[in-house]
Amino acid sequence: MTAEEKNVAKAREEADMSDTPLRLTEPPEGYASWLADLKDRIHNARQRASLAVNRELVLLYWQIGQDILARQAAQGWGAKVIERLSNDLHAAFPEMKGFSRANLMYMRAFAEAWPDATIVQQAVGQLPWGHNLVLLAKLKEPKHRLAYAAKAIEHNWSRNILVMQIESRLLERSGVAVTNFAQSLPKPQSDLARESLKDPYRFDFLGLTEEAQEREIEDALVKHVTSFLLELGAGFAFVGRQVLLDVGGEEFFLDLLFYHLKLRCYVVIELKAGKFKPEHLGQLSFYLTAVDAQVKHPSDGPTIGLLLCKSKNQVVAEYALRDKSQPLGVAEYQLVESLPPELRSSLPSIEQIEQELAGSGPSEDEQTLQCPQKTS
Repeated sequence: MTAEEKNVAKAREEADMSDTPLRLTEPPEGYASWLADLKDRIHNARQRASLAVNRELVLLYWQIGQDILARQAAQGWGAKVIERLSNDLHAAFPEMKGFSRANLMYMRAFAEAWPDATIVQQAVGQLPWGHNLVLLAKLKEPKHRLAYAAKAIEHNWSRNILVMQIESRLLERSGVAVTNFAQSLPKPQSDLARESLKDPYRFDFLGLTEEAQEREIEDALVKHVTSFLLELGAGFAFVGRQVLLDVGGEEFFLDLLFYHLKLRCYVVIELKAGKFKPEHLGQLSFYLTAVDAQVKHPSDGPTIGLLLCKSKNQVVAEYALRDKSQPLGVAEYQLVESLPPELRSSLPSIEQIEQELAGSGPSEDEQTLQCPQKTS
């Protein structure tokens, strides 16, 4: 029997054996940890490969956009050349999507917004093309686009979540609550705690009027706790409402109690349906003392208090917090959209923005955005 015949016979034998059930032996010591490590490495490699492919695609789109800009500027080409280019690229690469006239116009706008190719090496290059179109259409300032891009990567936001966070002005509201964290907490915890609070908080998902009372708001927040946690931001875990504390035989109830996973501390939230008053902090301060004494673990950080009120005088709040040793913050909440309906309806829709960018009707491209309004 020749060597070739032996190889064929061996292959047939192995094929026959593959039809029989495989009997696995017990894994040796250390196998489980090795397998877990291999899985992590494979997952990370696939993720890196996916990021690399995405980065190359974004870079390609940027380069095409730059070419269009340069040739239109140098040779005076009009919009008709985009139609011809779309047709020719479709013919050359029929299996590829993304070469519609509208998407070529997006590439042009993308390159115009980011003149430097190094932008692809930053957060923008790690986001899918659809996310980049959201940033382009919804935000005017490059620094805002970069900030939201970084947050989208950090928290793995979907495109719809990115739209929602931009429309709610998440980053513009983050870290601006009146607090005394710089004096009451060590660094870097004080910085993280400050960035974890907003002002104002938007509770327009509750469907309540401005006249709603504290208990109504509290009930609605618990009912819509998922939306509430999303508004609070990353790291907050809901512990309970009307949490009972027994102090000296008397009963006290916390409106809302949370635990912050990054800060490793409890957060007490008290609701006030009216305007902020300095005496409100006395009650909240008492609750922090009770939680620190009865609830928190020795390894937990100091409990943080957040007073949410319908309105506040900024200077009064700053004065009230100045001599407090416990970490406290004061912020407003909004129950309804701040813009009146007649003004909201006058804002351009995303379809109008698309048409303006593309210079045509609704996009046929699969990356067409489905967002409500533009927020600068």
